Amino acid sequence: MSSPIKVPFFTGVRRLFYIVSANETSFKDVEDVPTYINDAVPFFFMCIFLEMAVMWYKKDKVNRFNDGATSIGAGQYSRLPMLLTKSIGITGYIWVHDNYCLYELPWNSAWTWWLCLFGVDLGYYWFHRMAHEVNFMWAAHQVHHSSEYYNLTTALRQSVLQIYTSWVFYLPLALFIPPSVFMAHNELNILYQFWIHTQYIKSLGPLEYILNTPSHHRVHHGRNPYCIDKNYAGFLIIWDRIFGTFQAEEEEVVYGLTHPINTFEPNVIQFGYLKYMIERFREMEGWKNKLCVLFCGPGWGPGKPRTGDIKDIPEVKAPCPQYHVRLPGWLSLYTMVHFTLELLYFQEVAARRAGFSQLSVLLFVLHIGFCLTCFGRIFDNDPSAPKYEVVRCLMTLAGDVALCHYGFYGAPGYRPTFVTVLQALFTASLALWSFVIYQNAMKTKKVE
Repeated sequence: MSSPIKVPFFTGVRRLFYIVSANETSFKDVEDVPTYINDAVPFFFMCIFLEMAVMWYKKDKVNRFNDGATSIGAGQYSRLPMLLTKSIGITGYIWVHDNYCLYELPWNSAWTWWLCLFGVDLGYYWFHRMAHEVNFMWAAHQVHHSSEYYNLTTALRQSVLQIYTSWVFYLPLALFIPPSVFMAHNELNILYQFWIHTQYIKSLGPLEYILNTPSHHRVHHGRNPYCIDKNYAGFLIIWDRIFGTFQAEEEEVVYGLTHPINTFEPNVIQFGYLKYMIERFREMEGWKNKLCVLFCGPGWGPGKPRTGDIKDIPEVKAPCPQYHVRLPGWLSLYTMVHFTLELLYFQEVAARRAGFSQLSVLLFVLHIGFCLTCFGRIFDNDPSAPKYEVVRCLMTLAGDVALCHYGFYGAPGYRPTFVTVLQALFTASLALWSFVIYQNAMKTKKVE
């Protein structure tokens, strides 16, 4: 397996806080730009485990495994298309730059670096604001707000569709900023937004006036009426102060969507609102109203303002009930083990995808997506979960035989010891779920 840590420890930590210099993050060619987000994955989990340790010490409930795993799974889900194709954001930026660049600034200039930092952050502000004020964009972005918890795993809860709308907001920079400079700042801007998803950092003092901080971003994730459509900043909070969308943290924030979705099923989280929007579009009478469903805010309705009426937002007070399904202890342990294995599997595929055919990567992507669906159904205690798990275990065992045959672990036919152990685990899991299905069938038969 490939080594998870690619950069020195303090370098990885500095990148999370955007504490980098122009010299170390300026590159002439796109190919030379580090994969900052991929390199940061081990640091994400170090921070998550640290936050969990603080949570256990303080006996808080700012995270639950089912919600945290769902958020991490959504992060994987959002990156599945990137395993198959190049990012449309980078590809589109390069195309505009190559064909319509008005004047190319020098890639190794500190002025270019600072201009791009502010430009990327301003582009993010307007993308983020439109993602809340334009319904078809909200259909993607709502994924990030669907957790009723606020912790570092929430930062990873991302939409698979969002990249297809966000990239256009950075295209003006392509008229003069080299792609390599843009790529670096684009990823570093996203990295910065990871650590602000925590409840344990209350205030940063004077920095609160300039930077986006945990306090400011907690407001953004709130469903209290005073929090709605506020604090869109990525790195610098100055944009919200300039454009009138800033709101300081006041009463305790209640997190999540104004109308909670109450599920851990990843496909519903990713596409449920899109389905609702399409149904609403079809039902709405008149083309003007139909277009408003797409291009006005999610709270819009006939006779209401473009972004909806704040009076329609339900009043909430902390503490507020959060969606949670209590599972038996053995099932919680089962999902922890299998979700951890799936996460390691995803990381390995992501690291080695360049050596696989497109068909192989597609099969990996479909399998990963199915695994995440299975976990979501277990977390919801859905009656179909046992059957899904039987299929998942069978698929994994069959796939593992194929991987050994084609030399995934080394020479063709080679099967390492850890693979034999995993096969035994999945065989036992298959037997377990077959027994659960049998028991359920017997109970149903007795009732009849």
